[in-house]
Amino acid sequence: MRVIKADITTLTVDAIVNSADADLTGGGEVDKAIHKAAGPELRKACRTYVLEQGRCFAGGASLTESFNLPCRFVIHAVGPTWVGGGDGEVALLARAYARSFELARLHGAHTIAFPAIATGQYGFPKPTAAAVALTVAVQVLELEPQFESVTFCTYDDDTRQIYEALIEEGYQNYLHQGKQRPPA
Repeated sequence: MRVIKADITTLTVDAIVNSADADLTGGGEVDKAIHKAAGPELRKACRTYVLEQGRCFAGGASLTESFNLPCRFVIHAVGPTWVGGGDGEVALLARAYARSFELARLHGAHTIAFPAIATGQYGFPKPTAAAVALTVAVQVLELEPQFESVTFCTYDDDTRQIYEALIEEGYQNYLHQGKQRPPA
């Protein structure tokens, strides 16, 4: 696992994850950046998905082509709106991360990059969201050796530092070079 501050739309990985809304047509800043970089075909693909499959609710994820992005495909994960933590938000966010990994695995991905899902307009506290993301990633990496690299891509230093601090506190055994996955 690694944490970087970068523009997720520039990463050359198999899959990037988009922090999307239920209609896959307008989330926050990450969603806007991904749609802009991918081109109008991505918005059209998202609309088609919703028309054919229905909306993607909190805890869910869907997959589309990447169009003009350097990745192979985009996974649109829908995080919950934070309403204080007593409404199942943590479980829904964990499910969105787990479903994203599942879709990546089903489509043969070996490398994946995540933004800090639901921490923007949905108001999820960054430390809680980072802990959820890292917990799910560690669980998946222990069971899915096909994932060679998991990147958490942040747009700001504050979020990057939160992830790095959590990794140092509880996940330091999993942060290493090479295969970038936990030892067997």
